[in-house]
Amino acid sequence: MSVGRVGKQHKPLPNVVVIGGGTGLSVILRGLKQAPVHITAIVTVADDGGSSGRLREEMDMLPPGDIRNVLTALANTEPLMEKVMQYRFTNGTGLAGHNLGNLLLAAMNEITGDFVTAIKKLSDVLAVRGVVLPATKQSVSLKAEMADGTVISGESKIPLAGKQIKRVLIEPADVVPLTEAIQAIQQADVILIGPGSLYTSILPNLLVRGLFAEIKRAAAPKFYICNVMTQPGETDGFTAANHVEVLYQHVGGPFLDTVLVNSAEIPSHIREKYAEKGAFPVECDMERLAQLGLNIVAKPFMTFEGGYLRHDAGAVSREIVSVMRRSRKKE
Repeated sequence: MSVGRVGKQHKPLPNVVVIGGGTGLSVILRGLKQAPVHITAIVTVADDGGSSGRLREEMDMLPPGDIRNVLTALANTEPLMEKVMQYRFTNGTGLAGHNLGNLLLAAMNEITGDFVTAIKKLSDVLAVRGVVLPATKQSVSLKAEMADGTVISGESKIPLAGKQIKRVLIEPADVVPLTEAIQAIQQADVILIGPGSLYTSILPNLLVRGLFAEIKRAAAPKFYICNVMTQPGETDGFTAANHVEVLYQHVGGPFLDTVLVNSAEIPSHIREKYAEKGAFPVECDMERLAQLGLNIVAKPFMTFEGGYLRHDAGAVSREIVSVMRRSRKKE
């Protein structure tokens, strides 16, 4: 495991470990790869929908979708290559619905006989800046116990149930974390969790017991990047503190140091657009976050791109780098 690339002063770059999955993680990584840091992304492997789900079932491999998104976000290649990686076929018997990047990972997995090696080889091809790792090499299924006592099986089905989630769990519960992921956490100068779907992208990583034990043990400061909007079927009505409380409930207690929350006002026409789909701004309940013992960084961390609200990756990255510099000066 690389400790960090050497800069002009022959000092190792600070190691940033980012944990999560989905679109939110990819957005943050696009900003971080421009910063003077060494990145390790630890990615969930609980996805069971779409192209990933089909490949997982038909080829007995880990789902490649979240990994593909992260590789693409960290790649230093021409824009056309990103379009190739993200291209989804619309025609063809057995091919329609598949994503080309997923198929490349599946092919590399077949060639090398190992999913982690497949990621490393494709990382070389894409000139990926950093290291991308699955949380575990074992096949993981996600289940949710709902407030009414029903149990929903499958990551892709949980948000569609239209019920309040009581808790999620992974099966098998005793999966072993990837050794390289453990080493990355041990060497981290800062650990970032999120943004992303709380129950289906973030918690599947933290529920890998050995992985979370290492996160909790790590001396590195731990940041939670809270979502800008609630997610229908997962976090309806949630405040920022509710997100943190759910994390703590699942892992048995506090472990975070700092929470990053968006303070920018969302224009009414954008709010209305999201409200039509059942999504609303996440309230930054400062008092409750303070009661949880967290350092609170509330700044305009939001941008609007391509018709969607996103985290401002540049603003988040600058904040993280600033915190690391202040921390190093104290040492």
